[in-house]
Amino acid sequence: MKNALTVVAAVVAAMFAQAAFAQASAPTRAEVKAETKAAVKEGKTTPAGEGTMAPAPGTKSETTRAERKAKTVEARKEGALAKAGDNPEASKAEKPVKGGKSRADAKAEAKAAVKEGKTTPAGEGQDAPKK
Repeated sequence: MKNALTVVAAVVAAMFAQAAFAQASAPTRAEVKAETKAAVKEGKTTPAGEGTMAPAPGTKSETTRAERKAKTVEARKEGALAKAGDNPEASKAEKPVKGGKSRADAKAEAKAAVKEGKTTPAGEGQDAPKK
C-alpha cells in the first residue's frame, strides 16, 4: 500500500513540475508586446498594407486571335469540334448505373415492374429499422 501511494505521489509531483517548467519558459503577454513595439521602432516590421505583392499572372496569350480562329476553322472542317450543346460526357442516358445498364434501361425496367405489380406500393412496405 505504501508503495502504491509513493508511486502516485511521484507521478503527481512530476506532472506539477512539468507544468511549472512549461509556464516559466513561455514569455508573458507584456513581454511579447514590448518586443513588438521595439521591432516597430527599429523598423524591422512592415506596416500593414505596405508589403510587396506577388506579381499578377500573365494574361497575355501566346497566340494571336487570328491564329486561334484559323485553328478553329480547321478543326471544324475536319469534324473535330463537337456540335453546340452536345456534351456526350454529361448525357444522363449514356451514364451506366449500378449493374452496368444505362439510365434509360433502368427506368424502362422499373416502369415494367410497376405495371406487372412486382413493386410494393408506397406506404405498404416494411417498417424502417429502429435505431
